[in-house]
Amino acid sequence: MELRQLACFVAVADEANFTRAAARLHIVQSAVSSTVKSLERELGTQLLDRNSKRVLLTDAGAALLPRARAALLAAQEAADAVAEVRGGLRGTLRLGTLTSVRLLDLPALLGEFHRRHPGVLLQTSAEPSGSQGLVAALLDRQLDLAFVSLPGPCPAGISLTGLTSSVLDLVVPADHPLAGRGSVSIAELTGLDFVDSPVGYGNRAVADRAFAAASVPRRVTVENTDVATGVDYVRHGLGVALLPRFALREAEDVAVLTVRDADLTWPLSLAAPSGHRPGAAARAMIALAREYVT
Repeated sequence: MELRQLACFVAVADEANFTRAAARLHIVQSAVSSTVKSLERELGTQLLDRNSKRVLLTDAGAALLPRARAALLAAQEAADAVAEVRGGLRGTLRLGTLTSVRLLDLPALLGEFHRRHPGVLLQTSAEPSGSQGLVAALLDRQLDLAFVSLPGPCPAGISLTGLTSSVLDLVVPADHPLAGRGSVSIAELTGLDFVDSPVGYGNRAVADRAFAAASVPRRVTVENTDVATGVDYVRHGLGVALLPRFALREAEDVAVLTVRDADLTWPLSLAAPSGHRPGAAARAMIALAREYVT
């Protein structure tokens, strides 16, 4: 059994598709298919069900998958150890990001990482379902690290490195009855129409937890995946919004109020799968991210 066989098998299992697995591995589809078949012959059993519209794991494949991941991880850790001794990191770091990471200058961070560790290939991907989707990808070992916003208890199987946070403020149209106020109680927001991110996003979770803790009902009528454009929705009269202060620095034609009696702290962390030590490249990214926020 060879590592390349396990890598092809894991890629197909993750993608549920041979074409996508080949693209992920940067090899032709026929090579992926033949490599997986050779692994099946060696093990004497079928690992994948190819008769459905999606490629599915057989019982044997499901049993092999976590062990295949562990073997690939052990091989990467061995390579990392040698690279550290030789004085240069190598390999690939799969990094998940939010659709809007304004609390941190992400391009500058990634650029500095590349300058310090040019031998590491950075693969970044945004998750349209927010922090919940990123956590799922980490647990499936599809990512090595991810920038997430997870208020409340840390999910099982995940370790968090806290980086920074922002407070969510209430944004209302300039002609709104609350516009002349400096602050407001959360109870006064009953019955208002809100613009917010979809469920699964960290800022949405912060707001939902605050309203639930205060036993105040809330109605979200517009869902928007881009925090940076939230002010525009409010400005055009589509509702009020709870937005992070970094998004309000140049807000015009709206009024900004603090919510004085609610915990509306939006955290930003780097998340990794727990249960094993992160690889050398992941540890280097965590250390650099800490530098950028201190």
